[in-house]
Amino acid sequence: MTARTVGIIGAGAVGQTVAALLVGEPWCERLLIASRRAESAAGLVTDLDDMAHLARTGTCALACESVAELDQADALVICPRATFTNTATRNVRMAGLAANAPLIADLAHTLIGYGGPVVMVTNPVDVLSRLFATISRASTYGIGSATDTARYRAALAAHHGVPVEAVDGYVIGEHGDGAVICASTTTINGLPCTVPLDDVRAELTARPRRINTGIGRTRHGPAAAVLSALRKLLAQEDGTDVLSVNRAGVWLGIRLHIRAGQPTVHPLELDPHETADLLTARTKLEATYRKINHLEQQGAPACP
Repeated sequence: MTARTVGIIGAGAVGQTVAALLVGEPWCERLLIASRRAESAAGLVTDLDDMAHLARTGTCALACESVAELDQADALVICPRATFTNTATRNVRMAGLAANAPLIADLAHTLIGYGGPVVMVTNPVDVLSRLFATISRASTYGIGSATDTARYRAALAAHHGVPVEAVDGYVIGEHGDGAVICASTTTINGLPCTVPLDDVRAELTARPRRINTGIGRTRHGPAAAVLSALRKLLAQEDGTDVLSVNRAGVWLGIRLHIRAGQPTVHPLELDPHETADLLTARTKLEATYRKINHLEQQGAPACP
């Protein structure tokens, strides 16, 4: 395995969990942590240092004084969250658009020309992946559909009483209310299966709410999706993932085969209803992006 350096922007719930997972990865030699609050970055680095010593790993964590220092990382994870109160009951992930988009635009302006893969976590993840990629020109991947796919497989496995590993099925399109469940191509143990779409959609909605009610915010699932993407994008392993990428100008979740760090789109066969749902999601994501595309033209402010 080739030793790698990963930069993490954001020392909140997801950033902390991603960092802890990476400390346990033998290929992750160094972590660079940046946060709007220097105290947060320093505190996380100290905690990770304790973890590395106790777990006897070789990962070294360092706090960065500025986001610009992250240009030396082999990959970046973007997971800051602006301060706002989300009271939405529908399109919950879109509710952070106005607050989070300027934050992501500022980071992208600072990191223009960054050459490594960027994994976006901040919601609305599909739209903000596009914003970051457009400004910075970096290869940017959103992890929302990967999380949705994992939840879909878990829900369907529970319904049929089989191990999750037996389920092969995907959720693509928007990470949110416009998610497209690819029921027509889903299999269990390689065979077609029934998919109770209403029940599955209800569980996909209820699952994050259950997490937020219980512990305040989702963190472990998205962090694991980030780790899965990083392993493949940094050529530590080959495999298939569902990530938000550019499809004719709009970033949306799609199945990728990643070999030696290079992703290739492998679109799924969709039935007419799924095709219509994907077009609806695409139209929604394009319309949403138009609300923030003025941020592409703003200059880069001084980032912490």
